[in-house]
Amino acid sequence: MLRFETAGESHGECLVATVTGLPAGVPVSVEFVNRQLWRRQQGYGRGGRMKIETDRVEIVSGVRHSKTIGSPVALIIRNRDWQNWTEALPVEDYPGSAGKAKPVHRPRPGHADLAGCLKYNLPEARYVLERASARETAARVAAGAMAKLLLGEFGVQVLAHVIATGPVRLEREASWEEIVALEGKPEVLLSCVDTETEQRMKAVVDEAFRTGDTVGGIFEVVAHNIPPGLGTYVAWDLRLDGKLAQAILSMQAVKAVEIGRGMENALTFGSRVQDPIGYDRERRKFTRPTNRAGGLEGGTTNGEDVVVRGYLKPISTLRKPLVSVDLRTRETSLAAYERSDVCVLPAAAVIGEAMVALTLAVALVDKFGGDSLGEMKRNFDAYMEQVRSY
Repeated sequence: MLRFETAGESHGECLVATVTGLPAGVPVSVEFVNRQLWRRQQGYGRGGRMKIETDRVEIVSGVRHSKTIGSPVALIIRNRDWQNWTEALPVEDYPGSAGKAKPVHRPRPGHADLAGCLKYNLPEARYVLERASARETAARVAAGAMAKLLLGEFGVQVLAHVIATGPVRLEREASWEEIVALEGKPEVLLSCVDTETEQRMKAVVDEAFRTGDTVGGIFEVVAHNIPPGLGTYVAWDLRLDGKLAQAILSMQAVKAVEIGRGMENALTFGSRVQDPIGYDRERRKFTRPTNRAGGLEGGTTNGEDVVVRGYLKPISTLRKPLVSVDLRTRETSLAAYERSDVCVLPAAAVIGEAMVALTLAVALVDKFGGDSLGEMKRNFDAYMEQVRSY
């Protein structure tokens, strides 16, 4: 089974990701992983932390001579900001360390601060926010890059774009070619494929910054060239759409997920929702003129692009803070402020790519197995011939 884990705190020494279950022989490019980390740090509305960190990956196990070797892959991303927190967050206690701490006694509404304090019986929220912080997603993106490298060996690409920032929304479908072109740009604004819409999105971010507020929106992840038959309908917890939803909802600040045109579909008639089925004899392939289902039917991929949307709430840390309670006195107070962003939608899109890539890579390994890439490809090729001969 392919699986991954992350460890690390926002201002700790480093972030760590481990990926277990990758077959041996997958080509690995450190430059490719670093490119994904760079993309995560970009975007209009990011805060001061991105001026401190320049994320780079160190692969310390599982890859030799630029290929996976079948053992767990361990990836490290060092936090440059750690130098400013060595006394505040020591691993071992020392005399006088209490005076160096940076406690957070006024929990932020919408953040994990208060819930985490209550759960772990902590007197203040510093340790909660250190792990709950979206800084953790840098490790997810590194792990997701490994999943992308595996998927790429089977012709699968996973990319994302932003379709709404606050009230401004892209009012048309984005083509796959536009999304690919967006990924290759040397500068990232708000990751929208339409320039005019992106400028209106930028104005929304400017307004949020001016008023001390934050802004959320919607990102869309598209997995292209997915084979049919990943996932299954035979058990509720094995349905791939459910796994994708959980993966996206696990992201900080995401509060809703949509597969295909799920929300629009729920408000109309079935005759306008289902995707008719055709057959291309030349390519020996079943076809669809539309993809409202988002590439999944009955929890199983149907051969169309997998399309997943994440609905990101405005992040919880406001420069103009909301009302909270001081944990020491229980008196009304303004919430704490930690250095933060105004808008993180372009970063969320990249993180969404990583989570979808990891979920699809798990499904691919489950379906085609194999201890080596060669064995897995033989299984894949045989299956695809079966599909074409159906």
